[in-house]
Amino acid sequence: MKVELLAHTPDPERIVATAAKLCYSSSDIGSLRDGLTDDKIESFIDMLASIGHESVMEHVTFTFGIEGISRACSHQLVRHRIASYSQKSQRYVNEDGFEFITPPAIADIPEAKEEYDRVIDIITESYSKIADMLTEKHKKALMDDGADEKTAAGKARKLANEDARFLLPNACETKIVVTMNVRSLFNFFRHRCCNRAQWEIRDVANEMLRLCLKTAPHIFAHAGPSCVATGKCPEGKMTCGKINEVKNYFASLKSAD
Repeated sequence: MKVELLAHTPDPERIVATAAKLCYSSSDIGSLRDGLTDDKIESFIDMLASIGHESVMEHVTFTFGIEGISRACSHQLVRHRIASYSQKSQRYVNEDGFEFITPPAIADIPEAKEEYDRVIDIITESYSKIADMLTEKHKKALMDDGADEKTAAGKARKLANEDARFLLPNACETKIVVTMNVRSLFNFFRHRCCNRAQWEIRDVANEMLRLCLKTAPHIFAHAGPSCVATGKCPEGKMTCGKINEVKNYFASLKSAD
């Protein structure tokens, strides 16, 4: 798995502080910005966190490039609807010999790993065979309709990919670009940094938070799973029971950056 911070709103903490100060001041925007020292920015952001004034956080966005994750993981990621996504297409990208993700729990059991790899090999072979069969079918039809051989071959493979991809498993590796505003990121971290989140998206979320902390440490000082962000676990009887351990982990993450 690789998570990279591709871009973010310039000077994000000053933008948030400016928007927040505007809500409580009659001054013009230029004057507001001139009076925002680093200390005042930090103080304003701490105040926002204490009163839960998160709407001003929507003015700042972060864009991430994520690769080496499974389709099972990306399906969870795109459930966070206030965001923008661009994902590698299995329709336009040939998945012959596709990369795949192996869960650590399976990798830890030799017999399970052997069976897992065996099935992946079968799917890989079947995908290629079916894609080739479909390509020939579509190529012939396109040429019968008057397309030249080169044009027909290119279009035929894309048409073949459309149906051959139905064989591909959740394990199939994917790449995705994600843009979220800070308020959406807070929500994402509360759900996906939690110990009860699935391991792969939790790893993605933790790395995204680490990168955010390097760029805007005051904004994300209280970000993380609910037990870190609000001091309480919302899971009831389904709690992981490791709140102190979780809090210590995220405290160390924040102090490291």
